[in-house]
Amino acid sequence: MVFFFLCGVIISVPLTLFIYQYTDILLTGLSTFTIALISRAFFAPFIEEFAKAYPLFYRHGETQRSIFNLAVLVGLGFGIVELLTYLSLGVPIIYRLPGLFFHPASTAITAYGIATKRPLAFYLIAVFFHFANNYFALILIGDLPLLSSIILVSITLYAFWQLRNRTKEKIVM
Repeated sequence: MVFFFLCGVIISVPLTLFIYQYTDILLTGLSTFTIALISRAFFAPFIEEFAKAYPLFYRHGETQRSIFNLAVLVGLGFGIVELLTYLSLGVPIIYRLPGLFFHPASTAITAYGIATKRPLAFYLIAVFFHFANNYFALILIGDLPLLSSIILVSITLYAFWQLRNRTKEKIVM
């Protein structure tokens, strides 16, 4: 289990950063807001959800439930590193705390798709939740980004819990 938590830290985060360095090059010459919108709202959800799901393909003889639980650990590792990174940049913890709950839940949503042999559909659901969260954080002002994040994280956690209840102790081949 520690392996999958560490995968969120030492595989998913560096993979995300590696891909980001190329997306920034593609956006050169655009306005600051446009770069932020494309990078954070469009690219980030696809990149981060892929990077978090990537370690989950390295497992053998796991059950649907165990894949789901391992995904929570990968997402938690990723979420902790992201939280610490933003805190080191001076972002108040209140704005980043929802992500600590979001990343494990969204990774588990993708994992449900892996466990049930429908990875693309559930990956896209996780990407949609991530997109919505990042998009509203960029376009809303005042306390509305935090409020929208709390609402979207709550919806993501609800979906997570519903899917968790559907997992079985059935070995996935």
